[in-house]
Amino acid sequence: MKDLLCILILTSLGCNNEARQTDNATDKDSTGKVFSKTDNSKYYTTKDSVVITNDGDKITYTKEAFNQLIDEHLEFFNDVPQHPDLVYYSVGDGRQFGSELGQDEYYVLYAYFLRQKNSDEKYAEIRNRITGIYTNLNLLFNDFQHGGPYFYHQDARISGYAEFTVYQYSKHPDGFGKTYNISRQKELYLQSLRQLIADESSIDFETARAEKPDRIKSANKIVDKLDSLITNNFYLRKAQAYQSDHYQYY
Repeated sequence: MKDLLCILILTSLGCNNEARQTDNATDKDSTGKVFSKTDNSKYYTTKDSVVITNDGDKITYTKEAFNQLIDEHLEFFNDVPQHPDLVYYSVGDGRQFGSELGQDEYYVLYAYFLRQKNSDEKYAEIRNRITGIYTNLNLLFNDFQHGGPYFYHQDARISGYAEFTVYQYSKHPDGFGKTYNISRQKELYLQSLRQLIADESSIDFETARAEKPDRIKSANKIVDKLDSLITNNFYLRKAQAYQSDHYQYY
């Protein structure tokens, strides 16, 4: 999603300013379900536009579009956040965010609003480590497949997955209570990735034999980065879970 500039105008949301009136007793969310109207005006912007960045990319909204989006997607403000996949497939995959790029945008928005709940500064290190772990796993499996749209879109959605993980950590800052030494488990996990690199290289018929050593070396450097990022049980478990959820091999 490099150099993505998505400028949304009010009409693209299929509504008008009347849809944001807060004096009604009831309204409908993006799925058509009737609910008691909640005043989310505290989240409105007074600026002419809002720019949300994601790994160097930018999504720009006009003031009207941004404020209306807040009214239409109350799921971003749930007291108890849900996993981004559950949220998206229950309410976010409609007309506005139904495409692959639309889903990318939805996860960026999910991360943007949840990050405000999580506290930007307090969990900065956890956020950076988790984002790094997820990003490097995506890079590694992208390397195995010589690229592809799945990894492109997955990269754009990592911010949403990472922010939900930060939220989970905020509820269990002890790392889910596991205090034993994970050195051996971590070593075995990283060894499994290095073995996968070797196995994938053995069936890689797209790369010339002379180029394979460099590809193997590059892939192992990614595992080296994971080694430095995974420093406790929490990060190890999240790395394993993220890999299992998104990079199944059959």
